[in-house]
Amino acid sequence: MSVALPARVNGLPGADTLAPASTLGLRLGLLKAFELRRGEEVLPLAPAAQRLVAFLALGDRPLRRGYVAGMLWPEASQEHASANLRSTLWRIGRSGSALAEGTATHLRLPESVSVDVKRAAGVARAVLHETIPADELIEASQSLDGDILPDWYDDWVLVEQERFRQLRLHALEALCRRLADQGRMGPAVEAGLTAVAGEPLRESAHRVLIRAYLAEGNTVEAVRQYRVARRLLREELGVEPTAELSGMVAGLTAP
Repeated sequence: MSVALPARVNGLPGADTLAPASTLGLRLGLLKAFELRRGEEVLPLAPAAQRLVAFLALGDRPLRRGYVAGMLWPEASQEHASANLRSTLWRIGRSGSALAEGTATHLRLPESVSVDVKRAAGVARAVLHETIPADELIEASQSLDGDILPDWYDDWVLVEQERFRQLRLHALEALCRRLADQGRMGPAVEAGLTAVAGEPLRESAHRVLIRAYLAEGNTVEAVRQYRVARRLLREELGVEPTAELSGMVAGLTAP
């Protein structure tokens, strides 16, 4: 359960004006796009503030102020980067939501702010560790439909994007297999399609989707998916499908 943390950020101008419960009910979305909500209300943040909030959320631990400033303003001198950080923190404080909490040396996102990436990563790990109940598998699949801030290209974002993407794709493939084994073919196919859409050149995603098609008796769909995978691998990478993938449709289509 989330716990409301003090809104005050030590040493920040305007911090004393924030209400103690100013983070309660805040939901931060980083999957597909940046969005900050309280209930049904979308709360606007300037681009610099969005970047800082996203950085703290993805860091998921207290981060040194100097490190935060250097990562967010890499082209600036240390002095200017620190000034930019102070200015951005002040503007966030003036927004009425305590999205940064810290000390003289460290900053973090308050734990009371709900972050969709954290929830999705927890679901993905539960799927991979097979600790998620069977009746929650479909909901789990739906929660994994999206990558982190796909239109952001900062170096620190790219690292987190790839980390989460790999976790998400492995979980979607596992969901496709598990749902198919339970005979829940529609959700299994949907999970497989989501995995393929996440990385069209990922052969393992094509394999689990073809397996699901074959399990429900849709050989035409299985063959079509194999041909899509083969074309993509040839055109984009100049390679042929592995024997394992080709063997799945052996006898159903010419190689």
